Amino acid sequence: MLEPEMVAFVERTKSLYPRDRSASTFAEQRAVYERYAAAFTPPLPDGVTARDAPFTSPDERTFDVRLYAPADRARSMGTVLYFHGGGFVVGSLDSHDLITARIAADTGLCVVAVDYRLAPEHAAPAAHDDCLAVTRAALDGRLPFGPLPRSLQLAGDSAGGTLAASVAMRLRDEGKAGVRSVALVYPMLGIEPQLPARNSEADAPMLTLADVRRCSALYWGGQAHGYAWTVPLEASRYDGLPPTLAIGVEHDPLRDDARVFAERIRAVGGQASAPVGIGLVHGSWRALATSPGVQWMHREVCGFLVEHAAG
Repeated sequence: MLEPEMVAFVERTKSLYPRDRSASTFAEQRAVYERYAAAFTPPLPDGVTARDAPFTSPDERTFDVRLYAPADRARSMGTVLYFHGGGFVVGSLDSHDLITARIAADTGLCVVAVDYRLAPEHAAPAAHDDCLAVTRAALDGRLPFGPLPRSLQLAGDSAGGTLAASVAMRLRDEGKAGVRSVALVYPMLGIEPQLPARNSEADAPMLTLADVRRCSALYWGGQAHGYAWTVPLEASRYDGLPPTLAIGVEHDPLRDDARVFAERIRAVGGQASAPVGIGLVHGSWRALATSPGVQWMHREVCGFLVEHAAG
């Protein structure tokens, strides 16, 4: 059963989207998504400042990153790299401004958001390559914002959860240490969602199984086996990963991705938890102002990041 506040959130979301989206171009889909996100985005919290800067990767791709600095940046204990959701197809620095700004405000950590390339114009592993390049730069102290706290954590929602988990696994494989923890919210961690939610929540509000399959096809194009490192639930090993928080939400075909990922990490002696947001839907972090369940979820993420910033 949906939390009452979720019912209102879903209805408002429906009112902000056109009824017929089947013929929309990708540019139109992105514009609608940005307008939708803006309707839920308040001004920056008191004391938080935001600044964009261009980042150039080693192979000379240039894209923007955005720093959310808390009120007392000089005393901040750490930095969080945040990878936004959107099925690899939509989303931007602005679309997730609510989430990234509130993490900075509520943790006192510096948060850096990444404007990675989108599909289908940029198929796999483009988004992963961009996020990996930024993470390597952060570990080496090379982000374009001056000195930032060197304690580094990764976080992401939905497709951004794929990116955060994949980057942590790739760095593990390369023997590059430094990521202290990974926080994932309703993450998409495989090509196909895990059972039983794949079936029981196939027609869930906000995200359906058909939506998941469409996004997977647009990004991986049936060629995921060629980029195995980009699909966390296709990995051959789960040892050596940082402490991981993977939150699933009840009404989401992706719900069990988080559970299975955490179980595999724990099975080899790692630290991972996978609480479930009861009564919540995919994308519900935007309902932070109204939903008790989302407020619980946000506190879980922020508490986890604070705990591991200095741990």
